[in-house]
Amino acid sequence: MPTLSQRFRGYFPVVIDVETAGFIAGTDALLELAAVTVKMDENGLLHPDETFHYHIEPFEGANLEPAALEFNGIDPNCALRGAIEESDAMKDLCKGVRKAQKNADCQRSVIVAHNAAFDQGFVNAAIARCNIKRTPFHPFVSFDTTSLAGLALGQTVLVKACRAAGIDFDQNEAHSALYDAQKTTELFCYMVNRYQSLGGWPLAEEE
Repeated sequence: MPTLSQRFRGYFPVVIDVETAGFIAGTDALLELAAVTVKMDENGLLHPDETFHYHIEPFEGANLEPAALEFNGIDPNCALRGAIEESDAMKDLCKGVRKAQKNADCQRSVIVAHNAAFDQGFVNAAIARCNIKRTPFHPFVSFDTTSLAGLALGQTVLVKACRAAGIDFDQNEAHSALYDAQKTTELFCYMVNRYQSLGGWPLAEEE
């Protein structure tokens, strides 16, 4: 029976999407984060598994770019967001991911994201600000669904890649970290499973 730990040389994929108050991870606020883990069935196919979702208060001294807030529609000062402190969100995420990673018998978690360098940068910056020493995430390895979709589907924009894969995508729901993370997870699973169905994995063993 195939296992998740065998599929990506011990890496545990965690699909992440963030909404922020700008493009610079070190200075701009992280406002929303969603993460989705994956599981493998007895046929070696990937499926979405556990979801983590946080609305986050801007860290002290964080920059809030008006153009970024207008783009994602987030009001950082809205009490109805139910935002929590960044340190509480990141500690809970790291704890949950470490547990899932261990249950999957994997050695390290790897961030999967659409344009992964952006999301990874904000996650790494938040973990550093919160002084979290036991991060489950590899500091620089990532799986970028933009590149994978360009190869597998001839599309690099998330909505177009999802539609090419037959995945429903509501443009009105986009730029919500939770919705985008869920759709990115569906896309990632589709591409990995499609590669297997075409005979690309597992590799044939040499005699």
